[in-house]
Amino acid sequence: MNPDLMRRAIALAVENVKAGRGGPFAALVARNDEIIAEGTNLVTSSGDPTAHAEVTAIRNACQKLGRFELTGCTLYTSCEPCPMCFGAVYWARLDRVYYGATHAEAARVGFDDSHIYEEIDRAPEERTIPMQRVLKDESWAPFETWTEYEDRIEY
Repeated sequence: MNPDLMRRAIALAVENVKAGRGGPFAALVARNDEIIAEGTNLVTSSGDPTAHAEVTAIRNACQKLGRFELTGCTLYTSCEPCPMCFGAVYWARLDRVYYGATHAEAARVGFDDSHIYEEIDRAPEERTIPMQRVLKDESWAPFETWTEYEDRIEY
């Protein structure tokens, strides 16, 4: 763990708030203690609810490296990743994550994602936003096409 990289993520989060670009979150992707890319929370300034700091940093790192996975890289983030960012970390195949504040601390200032964790454990039809499976037989077509597609890139 490089404390200077963690301090950089925290400083970026502070700068993000002062600049009015979004929430108090920032992250960076590093490889061998060298910053590959940075990202801040841009939800309110971009109008994009997925523009969390970790997702932004991952997107920027993937674009810079020209690949969709970040094996060999570490994420430094000012706060423990939310459920969406947690998923992005695993999809990006990062080696490790270091974070500053906890999700419980973020909840104390209005960034409470505990309801999302609770929703994940509920049956789809019992969620606050109901989810229902439809067109069961037809929905297999994309997967069948994928398995038959010879030039697919596995991920």
